[in-house]
Amino acid sequence: MPKGYVIARAVVTNATQWATYAAAAGEAIRKHGGKPLARGGRTEIAEGEGRARNVVIEFESFEAAKAYAFSADYAAARKLREGAGTIDIVVVEGA
Repeated sequence: MPKGYVIARAVVTNATQWATYAAAAGEAIRKHGGKPLARGGRTEIAEGEGRARNVVIEFESFEAAKAYAFSADYAAARKLREGAGTIDIVVVEGA
């Protein structure tokens, strides 16, 4: 069965508030069996529009990744992020 991934690209405008969100999101990731493969760190734009903060989280399946992304646990974390930046999040099935 292919793995599932949650991929996020963000622009952070309030680092302190974002850190609170990231801690709560990290708890939700662990609770749902996710494994962060990339979470922040250095970036270099190779092509197109880039974002300074990029996150890739691996799950056992597409369904498990969706369960995390649409969970009450993550929704609670997401509320902590309001007004601290912008983010695009997609759930992707692996090859």
